[in-house]
Amino acid sequence: MLENGIIAALDIGTTKICCIVAAPDENGAVNIVGIGNAPSMGMSKGQVTNVDRTVGAIRAAVAEAERMAGCHVRSVMLGLAGGSVQCYNSSGVVGVRDSRTKIITEEDKRRAIESAVAGEIPQDREPLHTIEQEYTVDSQTGIKDPVGMMGMRLEVNMHISTVSLSALQNVLNCTRQAGLEVEDDDVVLESLASAEAVLTPDEIGMGVAILDFGGGTTDIGIYAKGCIRHTKVLNLGGDSLTRDIFMTLKTSMDEAELLKIEEGCCLSSLLPLEDEIIPIPGPDGPSGEVSRHVLCDILESRVEEIMGHVNQELVMSGFDDQVMEIVVTGGSSLLRGVPELAEEIFDRPVRVGYPVYVGGLSQLVASPKYSTGLGLILYGLKNHEFPQRSPGPRGGLLNQLVNRLFRKQVS
Repeated sequence: MLENGIIAALDIGTTKICCIVAAPDENGAVNIVGIGNAPSMGMSKGQVTNVDRTVGAIRAAVAEAERMAGCHVRSVMLGLAGGSVQCYNSSGVVGVRDSRTKIITEEDKRRAIESAVAGEIPQDREPLHTIEQEYTVDSQTGIKDPVGMMGMRLEVNMHISTVSLSALQNVLNCTRQAGLEVEDDDVVLESLASAEAVLTPDEIGMGVAILDFGGGTTDIGIYAKGCIRHTKVLNLGGDSLTRDIFMTLKTSMDEAELLKIEEGCCLSSLLPLEDEIIPIPGPDGPSGEVSRHVLCDILESRVEEIMGHVNQELVMSGFDDQVMEIVVTGGSSLLRGVPELAEEIFDRPVRVGYPVYVGGLSQLVASPKYSTGLGLILYGLKNHEFPQRSPGPRGGLLNQLVNRLFRKQVS
């Protein structure tokens, strides 16, 4: 990933495709040197619907980022979301191999992980992440790393995310047709990437849920006791709000999007009691009028529905009582009233998640809509060895998965 002193990320969203190029320095700071955006015309709900349009949009976004950065991008970190993603928790148990010393080794960890993963992933799905949550040695729970401890029985709890193989291949095919390389472990679930950009260690330790409120999907990540516990992708996002305006007010989609961004509010209590008539923006001037309260009612109803689905997912996860705060990020989190309405629904503190400070062109990316792209950069720097590795063939799924995990553990 890191070549010629740069690292690049590609966020293929439903409404926009974004490429960010960064140049990490010797002190570990991340300096943004290029950014490119292009309308996403060939994606729906995080999945490819038109290859040619998606390839064209990727090329346009990457070319803009390259011009700004003054470099050539060859490989990228790639974010993935959409309804094809499925995540679950799994556990594996093994006996400690050396019964004489009873000392747990890296090999015992490997066998425990194999036990947790084996047989869980269907043939038509591809693993994205296998994340250790905690280990249990005999009756002692909550262990982060059991190597060197003594015991007879080793158990591991893991969070596993998978994606439809065909959906993944379509995204990778478009990316590679655009002239970019993507290595096996450079595909990242977008909720995990966004968490890297906006969550603090204290929040993760305390218990937090991150909602990446994007154009086509809302990606959920629930953290408790210092690690990820539950992830989910909902096929509802800011596009649903735009479509509601379009259908109710009989405007064009472009006019509906502009009206949402420029005049939208999704909580009626934030509006003055006296109503106001506002113009509907069009390419050649106003194309009509609408009551501000009517517009708010349209948006409030849909945001309530989306946040209601998130709240149901929070309860179903079993970690509802361990989540102390909600962080909402993504482009749709910028809609006025989102954090206030979310606080009413979740009955706990809610903040809008802005990316952590980075150097360089930070003023261009200091927005929730770039959380995933910046998170991919940070995720890549945190989880990968550098300099760049040569791309290799996709080997046996289980061996590849376990070897990949252990490369990261021992580095």
